[in-house]
Amino acid sequence: MADRVRWGVIGAGGIADRRTIPGMLLCENAELVSVMEINRELAEKCRAKWNCKRAYDTEADLLADPEIDAVYIASPVVMHARQAMMAADKGKHILMEKPLAMTSQEGQKVVEYCEKKGVKLAAGLMMRFGSYVQEMKKAIAQGKIGRVVSGYAQFTCWYPDMPGNWRQDKKLGGGGAMMDMGVHCIDLMQYVLGSRVKQVAAFQDTLSFQYQVEDSSMVMLRMENGCQCVVQSNFNIPDEAAKWRLEFFGDQGRILGDTVIGQVDSGSVDALYLGPQGGYDALQDKKQVEGERIQVEFGNLYAREVESFCHSILSDKPVEVPGSEAIYVQRVLEAAYQANEENRVITL
Repeated sequence: MADRVRWGVIGAGGIADRRTIPGMLLCENAELVSVMEINRELAEKCRAKWNCKRAYDTEADLLADPEIDAVYIASPVVMHARQAMMAADKGKHILMEKPLAMTSQEGQKVVEYCEKKGVKLAAGLMMRFGSYVQEMKKAIAQGKIGRVVSGYAQFTCWYPDMPGNWRQDKKLGGGGAMMDMGVHCIDLMQYVLGSRVKQVAAFQDTLSFQYQVEDSSMVMLRMENGCQCVVQSNFNIPDEAAKWRLEFFGDQGRILGDTVIGQVDSGSVDALYLGPQGGYDALQDKKQVEGERIQVEFGNLYAREVESFCHSILSDKPVEVPGSEAIYVQRVLEAAYQANEENRVITL
């Protein structure tokens, strides 16, 4: 049996160049063989930078490469479905950035097509591999904060008007701050809590910039387990002012993550485990209780993501972040857009 998966990258600029390829090169069970960009000069530049064998300027040429076992797709969202099905036709396993397609319905077709072709499909929701995210999930599953009743996440960046930027064009990216950043938070709410979203309400606005998609989003979620959550995502908060949060409160404590989400495995967690509570305190004399600082060993999120998918391929095991889970998250996103437009709560 082979000991490593040989990779091709479709859309080798952007996030692939900044994060995923460097992570891939840290994996003992992965080998980067080829890269593809529609601009031939950029493709060659990426090939030289990462010292891989070949550069292509069409996905068809890359997918015809017999040395490639799997592809990482990081192209504009509007291209995802077509490229994924092309890869499946060539028997290539697929790790694809979120969202998997322009709509959840189109994404479901991709999932079913890959299953029919016998190739594995993983979604690029790499924040699940965060050290603190894993610890938060474990603590909640162990009941350390009791029944979880409230969750909050905020993930933002500064993303001003840039002519020709595909993420700012609804026809190419499908949405704005929520689609690009809120998607991770909604996925993490479901993942950490071990419960799916049941109802959605939302506000979406473009407050600071001139592009078509939203630069400000707030989504309210009721989970199947009853927990009520809020997700805020913005393209209009300066990076220096940002506070990326992932927080959960239960009837026996709290677990607060500061900068535990993002593209780098980092941050800190303040956990307070109180146990069962007594009667009502009419004085509301809040006692200042120091939380517990959880310690973890940080790693590379993208390396963990690629390594996990390679393991699934090499050992023929289930994928840790299957495409089907990204489809459900996209259904939540679509419900949030609908809830804003129709000024109502949507039940999934």
